[in-house]
Amino acid sequence: MVLMSSVAAFWRSMGKKLYVGNLPFNASDESLQEIFAQVGNVQSAKIIIDRDTGRSKGFGFVEMSSDQEAADAIQKFNGADYGGRSMTVAEARPMAPREDRGGGFGGGRGGRGRY
Repeated sequence: MVLMSSVAAFWRSMGKKLYVGNLPFNASDESLQEIFAQVGNVQSAKIIIDRDTGRSKGFGFVEMSSDQEAADAIQKFNGADYGGRSMTVAEARPMAPREDRGGGFGGGRGGRGRY
């Protein structure tokens, strides 16, 4: 039952979560928060970092305090210039489940490995 209530809470708040794409690679969590604070209270701002290189992947997520603030942010910032790039701002969608990449026994070789 706890799982169902947390999932329901997540979906109710989806309108407040924004995907922000086409960011300059030198963008930071702090700079993203400063930009979106122009339209309301930012609960969180996170640039997604590549774990192998430690560099920005060029996109992130911002969570606004209300659905109205999120809608205002989309209207104001979608297509706006940030560091010479035209930002993409849209309501975030839930992450799609990842497919099984065949790890485990066989090392991805279809079980024909030499052991």
